[in-house]
Amino acid sequence: METESLTKPRPTATNFPRTTTLRNKLGYALGDVGNNFLFDMGQLYLLKYYTDVLQLPSALAGTVFLVAKIWDAFMDMGVGTWIDNRQNIGPRGKYRPFLLWAAIPLALLLIANFSIPNFSVTGKMLWAYLAYMVFGTCYSISNVPFGSMIPTMTRNSQERAELASFRQAGSNLGLMLATIGFMPIVNLLPTDKSGYLVAVVGFAVIGVLCQWGAYANIREVYTQPAKPKATKADIQKSFRALLKNRPLVTLCLVNLFTFSAFNLKLTVQVYYCQYILKDTTAESWLGVFSIGMVFVAVALVPLLTKIFDKKTVYVLGCLIWAVADILGFFFANSTVMLVILTSIAYLGDGFTSALNWALVSDCVEYGEWQSGIRSEGMVYSAFTYFRKLSQAIAGFVPGLVLTWVGYVPNQTQTATALLGIRGLMFFYSAGMAILTIVVMHYLYPLTEARYRQVLTDLIHRRQAAPTPVPVNH
Repeated sequence: METESLTKPRPTATNFPRTTTLRNKLGYALGDVGNNFLFDMGQLYLLKYYTDVLQLPSALAGTVFLVAKIWDAFMDMGVGTWIDNRQNIGPRGKYRPFLLWAAIPLALLLIANFSIPNFSVTGKMLWAYLAYMVFGTCYSISNVPFGSMIPTMTRNSQERAELASFRQAGSNLGLMLATIGFMPIVNLLPTDKSGYLVAVVGFAVIGVLCQWGAYANIREVYTQPAKPKATKADIQKSFRALLKNRPLVTLCLVNLFTFSAFNLKLTVQVYYCQYILKDTTAESWLGVFSIGMVFVAVALVPLLTKIFDKKTVYVLGCLIWAVADILGFFFANSTVMLVILTSIAYLGDGFTSALNWALVSDCVEYGEWQSGIRSEGMVYSAFTYFRKLSQAIAGFVPGLVLTWVGYVPNQTQTATALLGIRGLMFFYSAGMAILTIVVMHYLYPLTEARYRQVLTDLIHRRQAAPTPVPVNH
């Protein structure tokens, strides 16, 4: 392993070297294809599996998501703290090995969630709670390191935006394929129970292969020596630093809004297609066109961020999203109109989703600049903590509302139930997008000019001491 000379002139914030190849970016995208094959099955189809296959009451089934995701949120923080303070870091890197180690356990646990035996309601609920909570813990061990890697792959701000876009492209490719392919597989089998199991096994196997492919093609370019073993006081100091990181706190808050809206829409759309449009094939069309529109957003984001601040592009995406969903509530009465308006909404959502991973990497640098503490794992896990809370909301609220409006599985729904499904599908997400615009505009302080100044200050500080440098593997 060769190291760049520390005597070379250090780059400035505006011309930090580009250190990732197309292969690295595609590998990072492939990792999120695998993440979504392993994760989206639960977010998209598990509530319907509970209510329609296991015949669990909707509100009771929704509590599984509430409890499990709150548990996951705390697991993310614990995993982030553990990773930041790992002592034995081998030649594979600090973060990459988790993609290799966690893939198979994660796949087996996903299958267990769709293999609930024909127990009593109490037995089914206990299995559901345990399986989904253990699955979430394993997913944290895989996903927190994966998301923490961007700052170790490049210091170049534009390249980070590109990596974030590649990751979002991979995420949405995985989501699109899951949306298009899952239910047709289920419908091929003689019973829904066997159909769900076969579909989940297929996606789980491919998900493992994608994660291993990502492991083989991602490189951690910037390395740092292992930190001294953290004391309780060190960990407390790191947590206090997180709370003072205003860009991070703001980003966490808006993700609570936007990610709950996105995941709730994914959960509810299967009900919308079946009971309002009476067209179960509509979900596959949504996968092709609506989620496919996010690829357009992913392509546009690097171009837009060359002209505007990331913050401005983020707010623009939420505005597009909100307008499209408000129109959707009133006019999405056919498959064609649903696909068109949801495609526009997902275009706006794609701006926010693609930028999240670049913004959280900027928050790492800001946190180090502000407090002197660099903690990629803890910053990322704080970010995902709120995303997990949003998933808890997205799983719990539909179950609660469906019970409240009188939803009955596999029956003709009342006008009240249909209105509840329509409101969940459109008004909730539109409201969350508007709230995000307000919070992001007034509270997020990190413009591009501000970020460049922060990074320049950090560069000057590091000149007096050894600093992470690119290495050739």
